[in-house]
Amino acid sequence: MADAAIVLHGTSLSGHTHRVALMLNILGLSYRFAAAPKEVRASPAFLALNPLGQIPVLQDGDLTLADSNAILVYLARRYAPNSPWLPQEPVAAASVQRWLSIAAGEVMHGPAIARMISLFGFPDDPARAERIAARLLTFMDDHLADRVFLAADHVTIADVACYSYVAHAPEGGVALEPYPNVRAWLARVEAQPWFQPIPDFVPEAA
Repeated sequence: MADAAIVLHGTSLSGHTHRVALMLNILGLSYRFAAAPKEVRASPAFLALNPLGQIPVLQDGDLTLADSNAILVYLARRYAPNSPWLPQEPVAAASVQRWLSIAAGEVMHGPAIARMISLFGFPDDPARAERIAARLLTFMDDHLADRVFLAADHVTIADVACYSYVAHAPEGGVALEPYPNVRAWLARVEAQPWFQPIPDFVPEAA
């Protein structure tokens, strides 16, 4: 079967890896997980897969693909081409794309960077990350005031792309209590039958 050849390179604590793992679960695709901690990502073998040395990387047969959002798009189009995960209708497709951009922008530079600073000692400005996170979460909370999911009235890859780092914002010192609509959205994602959580942080695993 085609999905037997899928390999996901990443780490269990990476939100970028987690969003791809969720999509693989959603689609019911079996895969092999290849752990790629920092020392592996610096190796010639890994850099041959992704010269930027970043995770995740997906191998699907002869295809090697980096960037978590690009992987979500690929998986949705390749394995569920007529599903609502990545809508065909122009306005809905644009709405999903907007949230993929937010996932790569404000989500990354806000809650994701704050978490990386707090858990892994990432060299960045925590005050800046917290400001970006607060602006993002305020925007998301307003957006979700009359919506069930981010880009449509059902789950799309937009929700998959944004969930992991928003849910784990408290690990970076970013509180979610002021954002009830965000917390309700997170609970709706977590209630999906394909959901699996990111493992709890253990310092020795960093």
